[in-house]
Amino acid sequence: MKLATLRDGSRDGRLLIVSRDLGRCDEAPVRTMQAALDDWQSAEPVLRVAARAIEAGGGRAFDPARCLSPLPRAYQWVDGSAYVNHVELVRRARGAELPPSFWTDPLVYQGGSDDFCAPVGPVPFVDEAHGIDLEAEVAVIVDDVAMGTDAHAAADRIRLVVLVNDWSLRNLIPGELAKGFGFYQSKPATGFSPIAVTPDELGAAWDGARVHLPLRSAINGIAFGYPDAGQDMVFGFPELIAHAARTRALGAGAIVGSGTVSNKVDGAPARPIAQGGPGYACLAEVRMIETIAEGAPRTPFLKFDDTVRIEMLDTHGRSIFGAIEQTVARHGA
Repeated sequence: MKLATLRDGSRDGRLLIVSRDLGRCDEAPVRTMQAALDDWQSAEPVLRVAARAIEAGGGRAFDPARCLSPLPRAYQWVDGSAYVNHVELVRRARGAELPPSFWTDPLVYQGGSDDFCAPVGPVPFVDEAHGIDLEAEVAVIVDDVAMGTDAHAAADRIRLVVLVNDWSLRNLIPGELAKGFGFYQSKPATGFSPIAVTPDELGAAWDGARVHLPLRSAINGIAFGYPDAGQDMVFGFPELIAHAARTRALGAGAIVGSGTVSNKVDGAPARPIAQGGPGYACLAEVRMIETIAEGAPRTPFLKFDDTVRIEMLDTHGRSIFGAIEQTVARHGA
């Protein structure tokens, strides 16, 4: 089942059922995505009936440009860093060792969840000098998760899967982290794919904890990366959820992200696509590799009017979640 949220002038939009080929849609029998998640046990069967009607040829043309984030706002957005390779590269580039605990204890931060940006269109930024970067990720949306839930039980609370562009302002991060209180200004509004899917839509690519498909990104129409989202993900989503729920409950509709997808190749950092590698999911990673190899980065961060596209295709080359297609815009322009 594939779900989206139509921009209709209201704060939370209107829930849509979308066909598997992303060609058609219709209004769902539940008003909003949050309402469906609040009562998933009752809502899911009704939504699946509507989904079968769409597959039978009902509905109207689907336009992702008219969509908000599947959840235009959420009660909680928790982003992990499950690809420890990415963290290791960042620390190596500044001459710091990776603590051994990073391989056994997940790293997460709590992001802003009251204002997600639309999946298609301009995204405003204040200043190019802040170091604007994409971060291509996968995330899950959960049902209620009780405090203390273990990873085995957490797997049963996953309701939907989405793609993420977790925008970062790299040049603001060091100063914020130096204060010892985490990210804030360096993490602007996050973008999500136009479509959220139930895990069964992923078929064999979903093993209950990871999505085993390449996550594709492009900058200004040029392929940037296609790392495999299932490879090198040290902590699966059930483990990330259990970590987040260790000392507090998660409410229905909480979103838990994987962190930037990052692969190793033969035990070494991934190479760019032009050199036969899978590329990257963020500019910071290639800059870190350049710093380690050459002493300084040479790849620039994003500029105003640059475009970013993030998408995942199934084994037949069909888009699963639709594409995140965003343009870096000047705030107030």
